[in-house]
Amino acid sequence: MTDLNQDTANTTGKPSQPKPESQAAPESAPTAKPVNNLPAPGNDEQPWRNMVNVVAARMLALSNKTIRSITHRTLKIGVSARIFHPEPGSKGLPSKTLQYLEESIAHWVMSRDVMVFMIPSVNTNGLIHPSNIRLRDYAKHLDGLVLQGGADVAPESYSQQVTRSEWGGDRARDMYELELLHEFIEAGKPLLGICRGCQLLNVAFGGSLYQDIATEVPAAISHVNELYDKNFHHLRFNEGSTLARLLSHPKTPRVNSIHHQSVNTLGRDIVVEAFSADDNIIEAIRYRKSKFVVGLQWHPEFHQAEQSGLLDCTPILDGFLRAARETRF
Repeated sequence: MTDLNQDTANTTGKPSQPKPESQAAPESAPTAKPVNNLPAPGNDEQPWRNMVNVVAARMLALSNKTIRSITHRTLKIGVSARIFHPEPGSKGLPSKTLQYLEESIAHWVMSRDVMVFMIPSVNTNGLIHPSNIRLRDYAKHLDGLVLQGGADVAPESYSQQVTRSEWGGDRARDMYELELLHEFIEAGKPLLGICRGCQLLNVAFGGSLYQDIATEVPAAISHVNELYDKNFHHLRFNEGSTLARLLSHPKTPRVNSIHHQSVNTLGRDIVVEAFSADDNIIEAIRYRKSKFVVGLQWHPEFHQAEQSGLLDCTPILDGFLRAARETRF
């Protein structure tokens, strides 16, 4: 009898062969479905990463732009005002006080392509034009200060009595410039004092002055005469001083001499940078607790290129302005 279980599809009479496992039809794998209709993990990470990178790049570009703006911004240098007080019987403005700027100092500073602003004194108690502006506001917004020359420093400003009436000085200007000087130093801004400005820097820290060199130091050379800015003498710089490092100068450079007062006893933290080579009168000082606070007894703004043999003071100006750029941050 025919076996009813025999493979009826085998028509060749050969026994039926089982298919290898490798050729067996694979079972279909179940497809992962998102839970609660959320996308599979990792699908949205790339857009967020791109957004973060874009924001970071824009912030970096803005930061670089701000730094370039600060470093390339034109320097703004303040210059203290000279003061012309009303004189009885004078013509023009007999009842008005004038504040002014001698042009040589402005032009000397401006020769390095910086802006110069004269800083007026402030009167917060004025009955006509009161103001909330303070000298510290100028120290905050300007990059450095130059104290220009002019009238004598009043002996009262360094706790002495006037020995002769013509040496009384300008006490009102002293008080204005002393406040201005301290505001700029406290703000960390550089300062350059010229002639009177050098003397006032010493007084600001408790030092004193010779009221008159010829009277108090009889052996001294003439530091002022009718030649005015054509009166010269030689300098001697202290070894390793800040100014000596700034300048490439001969051993005894020449400068003008237009002063009858000068530094006597040194103020706190004031060091001597240079002397008069002929009589040891102090000609340059520095406040050692600040980056650049320097006083020069001579007038560098009066040194002209055609006056051969005079000290080139441009490196001093450049050092002052370099400190102004570095302290803007």
